[in-house]
Amino acid sequence: MDCEAFRSSPVGSLVKITGHDHYLGRPYDHFAFVPIPLPATVPLEERTYKLVGQAERAIGRLDAATSRLPNPSLLVRPALYSEAVSTSALEGTYAPLMEVLEADYVEQSRQSVEVREILNYVRAAERGLALIAEKPICVSLINDLQGVLVRGTRGDVYDAGQLRKRQVYIGERSGGVERSRFVPPPDGDLLIQGMSDWEKWINADDTIPLLVKVALGHYQFETLHPFSDGNGRLGRLIMVLQLIYANALRYPILNLSPYLELRMEEYKDLLLNSSVSGNFNPWIRFFAEAVVAQAEDAVGRIDELIKIRQSMIDLLRAEGAKGVVLDIVEDLIGYPIITPSQAASLHNVTYPPANAAIQRLVRLGLLREMTGRSYGRVYACEAVMRAVDQPRR
Repeated sequence: MDCEAFRSSPVGSLVKITGHDHYLGRPYDHFAFVPIPLPATVPLEERTYKLVGQAERAIGRLDAATSRLPNPSLLVRPALYSEAVSTSALEGTYAPLMEVLEADYVEQSRQSVEVREILNYVRAAERGLALIAEKPICVSLINDLQGVLVRGTRGDVYDAGQLRKRQVYIGERSGGVERSRFVPPPDGDLLIQGMSDWEKWINADDTIPLLVKVALGHYQFETLHPFSDGNGRLGRLIMVLQLIYANALRYPILNLSPYLELRMEEYKDLLLNSSVSGNFNPWIRFFAEAVVAQAEDAVGRIDELIKIRQSMIDLLRAEGAKGVVLDIVEDLIGYPIITPSQAASLHNVTYPPANAAIQRLVRLGLLREMTGRSYGRVYACEAVMRAVDQPRR
């Protein structure tokens, strides 16, 4: 870490750290950056205020767009899976969305390591959404989610599900702490106090605009880097949980990671430069631009899904269809990959009528069989998949 760049930071200080690098097999003697608590007031430049206002209105339009669907909750599943793919890609874990969705019908032993790690994000997000219905975002809640996020992965180590018990650094392991990009606070009292201050700040009743709180809360969380693994994915999940908890969104359908994935270096540089300069305006503007872009993108996808749903229903009604086949089509927005058994379970019918309905959808070109097997068949609605997984801007 370039200690000179951080030495005059107005938003933190350097502390001496020593220890033993077990990977390199040698001792180290360096510095870590400890951020001060976030401010009670945040002075923003005029253009930053303007972008934050645009972002707030974009979120309002997105939340309103969900009411155009008969069952808006169906949007949650594909949105969470899509976010899981992109937020994991930011950390170097890659798998196609189709493969991740299909994994629900594949034995765990046949799932790739990447898919299992991505699915952990979905489980952590679902867990987080359930928990914030009961209590505010806090350190104990975040500990719980981190344990879910790393379960069964390389990050599932002795301090999983709790604040880290060791020094970490951001950079290539082969370069050691001295050549790292950034060194967050040491474990122990400084980290514990930092997270306590973070928890109080994000939950404080103040006049700071919500999106500014989300942006700065994310900066502070990533700077503290409180866990041994999963900090990036968890920090991006917390942003969405803050919006849901504050009732800015009813459903977790704002996917910020695709925007960040395409601008990975800028995203990381802005967070780092905030610590060096103490000027949060560039980071907040970038975050607001991400919110505007992704909210508009989500509204466009909702419009496309509504058109797809209506065209399928119109086709089926012209064919005289009724009953479970219409019910299955209604739910394809949330379940673009489906099996007869799942369809039977979702719509409270036995296997034969569910399978017959799916075969009818195949004949009409609305579903395609993916496996090529005569057993355990999985079907995909390609029109919905294209709308959900079309290239990001």
